[in-house]
Amino acid sequence: MKGPILVVLAAGIGSRYGGLKQMDKIGRNDEVLLDFSVFDAVKSGFEKVIFIIRRDIERDFRELVLARMGSKVKWELAFQDADSLIPPEIFKAAQESGRTKPWGTGHALLCAADLIDAPFTVLNADDFYGREAFAAMGKHLSGGDSSVSSIVPYRLDKTLSPQGTVARGVCEAGGGFLTAVEELTAIKKEGGRIFNTAPDGSTRELAPDTPVSMNFWGFSPDILPEFQKYFDDFLKIYASDVNGQIKSECFIPKAVDYFIKHGVTKVKVLPANSDWFGVTYKEDREAAIKRIDELIKAGVYPDQLW
Repeated sequence: MKGPILVVLAAGIGSRYGGLKQMDKIGRNDEVLLDFSVFDAVKSGFEKVIFIIRRDIERDFRELVLARMGSKVKWELAFQDADSLIPPEIFKAAQESGRTKPWGTGHALLCAADLIDAPFTVLNADDFYGREAFAAMGKHLSGGDSSVSSIVPYRLDKTLSPQGTVARGVCEAGGGFLTAVEELTAIKKEGGRIFNTAPDGSTRELAPDTPVSMNFWGFSPDILPEFQKYFDDFLKIYASDVNGQIKSECFIPKAVDYFIKHGVTKVKVLPANSDWFGVTYKEDREAAIKRIDELIKAGVYPDQLW
């Protein structure tokens, strides 16, 4: 059996961050956050890494990220662009409507589908997930039970940014499995309490210990045709919606919620007691640099990863 694959979502534009956060230097030797995810994954038995990027950042990505890893990591590139896998007539209509961005994390995953031939984890390039999360996921994917999908969730209050709102997949679980995932896109802490603001302006309070998805998912490659069906239906719904053509995105958590409700897969919750931090906003960078430096001083990571 092949070792599990790490699929890294690194094609984001970084609208909240104001730049390419997936290539912003965080470590002592110019490492970026995804370097630490790859390092932890290799330590946890992952055999190959697939980076999903945009073609317009390929040269910089090779020079700033891949050149440093060299031959120490087995990697491949997949490309997500606005026209990737999109029927020409739908892409033309989207262009005419003013769309410039790709179609979300579910779309990104499909852009790498041809390279995925083993159980895999998909995650964000701009998040730090912790060694414990990779160990738990690697064990699950290598344990012969990979037909059951999986997630490492995190506490909501540990995943917020003091700089502004964040998007999170709010999870419900029972008996060790997810029962629902709801994508909320404007969560913020105010006055010691956590609220999400819906597009219509209504607010909803969320408990600090609410489990949330940070896009740390485990799947069998058998799930990929189901993602394709889901994305095809997504395009049918939004292709005729002018506003949707500009902003709509196919999110992995929304797809997983659909799969759970329609019996496509069960999703096992993997407790990992792992810390998360990320760089949603430019101001988050200094805090991330400090956290990484503390982990190096504690001996979790070497001074130079590669």
